[in-house]
Amino acid sequence: MSAVPAGDPSGHPRDHAPAEERALAGLRERKKQRTRLALIDAALDLFLAKGYEAATIDEIVASVEVSQRTFFRYFATKEDVVTSFLAEHDQVLEEALAARPPGERPFTALFESLRVVLRAIAEGDPAEGARFRRVRRVVESTPSLMAAQMARYSASAESLAAEIARREGVDLEDDLRPRILVAFYLSAVKVAFEECARRDIWDAGTVAARVEEAVTLAGRTMRDWV
Repeated sequence: MSAVPAGDPSGHPRDHAPAEERALAGLRERKKQRTRLALIDAALDLFLAKGYEAATIDEIVASVEVSQRTFFRYFATKEDVVTSFLAEHDQVLEEALAARPPGERPFTALFESLRVVLRAIAEGDPAEGARFRRVRRVVESTPSLMAAQMARYSASAESLAAEIARREGVDLEDDLRPRILVAFYLSAVKVAFEECARRDIWDAGTVAARVEEAVTLAGRTMRDWV
């Protein structure tokens, strides 16, 4: 007679492994996220205190008490600490655009998608808002990061234009309108960020409001002046 595996009173074996594995996987992910955010925060502290160019990766990892190997597990370069943070917002924007209702006018779809990103920044975790503020200050004061931001804008513009083309049922290679619309939209966003920097405005909620105002004005300008 075979032995009955240990289990519940009904004689069915208990299998805790999947639940335990999920819990451990979740724990590992939270630990990785904490380490990544700690590296970002340490880097931003150093960039603002010493200047981006003067701060080193050695100093960043020393602040968090991890190895350079750990740093490079999360970031390819020192620049990537800043640009990857901003790229996350680009990803949210692209996902929000893809989720907009079919038939919505392209500029409206872009604008409403932007609202999702801005609302997440303004109403989200205060620590995330503080990071956003410090990232903006570092970028606006560092020419090399401004250049990296322009490259990020170009990559984002292409993704957004491709999504607009898909939504409108046009061929992006033959129809310039999606790229023109996205370029106009991103220019308004860029002008708003630069205006906030000139006025020394770094609060995430205020920046979000100024960007929204600029995009609204861009839409009116397009209707009234073009």
